[in-house]
Order: sequence, then structure tokens, then C-alpha cells
Amino acid sequence: MTAVGPDALTELLRPAEAPSAEEKQPVAPRELRARPSRGDAVFRATSYAAGGITVAIMLAVGVFLTLRSGEALSVAGPSFFWTQEWNPEAGDFGIVAVLFGTVSIALVAMAFSVPLAVGTALLISEVAPPRLRSALVTLVDLMAAVPSVVYGLWGVFFLQAAVIPVAQWISYYFAWVPVLAVTDPDGARITSAGAFTSSAFIAGIVVALMVAPTQTSVMREAFSQAPIGEREGALALGSTRWGMIRTVVLPFGRGGIIGGTMLGLGRALGETIAVYMIISPIFTINVEVLSKGSNSISALIALRYGESSQFGLSALMAAGLTLFVITLVINFTASSVVARSRSGAQSEG
Repeated sequence: MTAVGPDALTELLRPAEAPSAEEKQPVAPRELRARPSRGDAVFRATSYAAGGITVAIMLAVGVFLTLRSGEALSVAGPSFFWTQEWNPEAGDFGIVAVLFGTVSIALVAMAFSVPLAVGTALLISEVAPPRLRSALVTLVDLMAAVPSVVYGLWGVFFLQAAVIPVAQWISYYFAWVPVLAVTDPDGARITSAGAFTSSAFIAGIVVALMVAPTQTSVMREAFSQAPIGEREGALALGSTRWGMIRTVVLPFGRGGIIGGTMLGLGRALGETIAVYMIISPIFTINVEVLSKGSNSISALIALRYGESSQFGLSALMAAGLTLFVITLVINFTASSVVARSRSGAQSEG
């Protein structure tokens, strides 16, 4: 071992000198400047242009409907929102009956499409083997591409006859629920098959099958992005497959479920051809979804557009403006809900 002399020991024990004023000054961080490539610049400009055009088209549609509906709204006044009749030429028209029919058909559609979409999305992402998974994805995408008139024809000539016995059974055993009863004007129960045709129930089922593929695609993408580590951790701790899905996949895909549901709801509210082909149009509020007769805003526009006068067209534009505003409110509400429950933000331990 080498010995340390007295001078060297004194040098080691001497306190460190305080840093000078220049050394105390903080060092400025280096400024990094990215030089985007030409491809990045083109992509950014294209994205901004696409977004701006979309917003401009939406604003143009809103302005067009507002201007064209101004005459009818000025004549009808606030009664436009609670009058059930639709006779613009006589100055007696309102949106409440067709709006109620629109909402009832959409709610029936959501009652069928959401469980179907969630189950199908879980089947594709969690249960089906890889070879079958690709075939199921292709089949669901093809269902989303089928024209609405085909669904309407299928609903009129096949589904309606198959659903009427089911509707009769529901009405027989659940008539104590007001919306599921089928009665005449005197309140007596009706059991004949003719009273169950062209109902909001049948139209809602057809619309549900139309919107379910879109909802399934959105939910499937959300479920498939659940972290592999959390999946394997749940299974390693002894969880069953359903337990893993319940504690990991479903909480992670909550935003996708909400987004897909609201996207399907917007589509269901605006569906035209299939609803127009199935329902029997009426202009009174029909709370019995299983009974014959219903209406919707989009079907009303398709039904009366060709025969309306100039003032009648203004009234139809007012109805379209109402549906436009409702759709915007639903979409903005869905965006805020999805933002607060972003996929993967929460999962149960």
C-alpha cells in the first residue's frame, strides 16, 4: 500500500472552492428545430384542408336549412314543436309526432343493435380463432356495405311475417307495460296480426341490423387494442376468459362502446328508405311501439317532398333542420363522453 505524504493529505482535506459567478449561470438548453420533409408538409396541408372542407360543408348545410326553413318557422312559431298535424298549406303543422316516431324507432334499434354489436365484437376479437376471425371481419364489413333499400325489401317481404308472432307474444305477456300493449281507441286489447304490421318495432329491428355492422367495427377495434400484458396477467392470476374480458377488455374498450353506440344512433335517427318502406305513416303520437303506424322525420321528407308546394318545402326543411340539430347534439355529447372515458383510461384490478 502506497503511503500518503502530509502535503498530499492536506490537499485532499482542503474544502472545495466556491464556483465563480460565470459557473453559477444556468446553461441554456439547445434549441432543436425539426425540418419537416416535403411529404410531411403535404400530409399536414392535406389534413388541414380535409378538416376545413368537412366543417365548411357542415356549416353550409346548417345555413341552407336555416334559410330555407325560415318562412315556415315564422308562420308556425313555437307551436311547430308541439303540433301533431302536418298540413302546411292550412298553416297547421308540427314536428312532435314524427319526432316521437323517429326517436322510438332509433331506441328500438339501439336496444337490439348494441348487445348484438358488443357480442359480435367480443367474438371476433377474443373468441374466434385467427382463420375464422378474418372471415368474420370481412362478413361484417360486407354487411355494412349492403344498400338500405335491400334491408327495406328484406324487412317488408320476410322479416315482418317472422316478427309478427313474436310481437303478439310480447304484447300478450307484457301488455301491462304501456309501450308494449296493442289496444284500440277504446282501450281494448287487439290480438289480430294486422294490428302488428308496419310498426316501429319492425322498423327498429331492420334499422338495428343496418347499424350493427358499423358499431361492431368500432367496438372491435377498441377491444383488440387492450394491452396484452394485462390480458396475460389476468389469466396468470387464475381468471377465466370471461373474467379477463370483464376486468380488462370491457373497461379498456368503454370509449369504443360509447362511440360505436352513438355513431349507430346518429345513423338510426337519419335512416330513410328502409323506414319509409316498412312503416305506415301517421301524424299522431303512438306510444305503442308494437302496433301499426309510426313515422320519422326522414321518411316524412321522402314522402312529401315531391308533392309539396313552396311553403310545404320550407316546412320540410324545418323538419330537416330539427333532425340536423339533434344529430349534432348527439355527436358532440358522444365526443365529450368518449373524451372523459378514453379507452384504457380505467380498468378494474
